[in-house]
Amino acid sequence: MGEIRILIEELLKFRDERDWEQFHKPKDLALAVSVEAAELLELYLWKENADPEKVKEEIADVIVFSLLLAEKYGFDVKEIVMEKMEKNRKKYPVEKAKGSAKKYTEYE
Repeated sequence: MGEIRILIEELLKFRDERDWEQFHKPKDLALAVSVEAAELLELYLWKENADPEKVKEEIADVIVFSLLLAEKYGFDVKEIVMEKMEKNRKKYPVEKAKGSAKKYTEYE
């Protein structure tokens, strides 16, 4: 069993021990990802750096809800990340994207 699957199994066990699956509809998990990402952003509000321990906690929350959402749809996390990377390689070829913050739609 891969490391990502082990993480997901731990999350499911934690969830199921508390009977929380009823609250984990796809919409609610997607909202939770957004809320946790906003909490991560809030750590940087009005400052350049944030407390690394708090950043670590918020990143973990974003990952937790993202993994649970992927599991809800039966997605293989490694597979979908690799698929997205392949799409990004095509959208952002090195010769056009290197050192540039432009969006792929801005390439001439």
